[in-house]
Amino acid sequence: MRAFPWLLSAALAAALACSGCVPRAAVAAAPVAASDPTVSLQGHRFTIEIADTTAEREHGLMDRTSMPADHGMLFVFPNAEPRTFWMKDTLIPLDMLFFDNAKRLVRILQDVPPCRADPCPTYASTAPARYVLELNAGTAAKLGLRNGDLITFSDVSPGTQ
Repeated sequence: MRAFPWLLSAALAAALACSGCVPRAAVAAAPVAASDPTVSLQGHRFTIEIADTTAEREHGLMDRTSMPADHGMLFVFPNAEPRTFWMKDTLIPLDMLFFDNAKRLVRILQDVPPCRADPCPTYASTAPARYVLELNAGTAAKLGLRNGDLITFSDVSPGTQ
């Protein structure tokens, strides 16, 4: 019986330490709050997750089995330079949109297939890019995106712009 209070204390401490943690499956289905970061392209708004650290950029959308239609991941880099991505352990096909410092679309890669085993192909920008937006495959075609289109950010912290 003495171990029970210790176990309860340990479980409570673990829960409190992870009070901001949300299971990955819950993230994909979480409702959009008014202050969630968004981007807009051609008048269409997408709720985004921001990957602005090395670890977040390396993991990206790996292991996701789905993503809501109006959702995406924005990769933010400290500067504009040629960028190369791959789809290792990414389970859903994506559109990759590369944007320069001025938030102008410089490369569109459509319907990039998942890759579950090495060697995985790489996908590169053709011009320096500071931002890369990943959306569900088919979104770029549906919106009629073209090089030169502008992306706008809302509720994105100033440090990532």
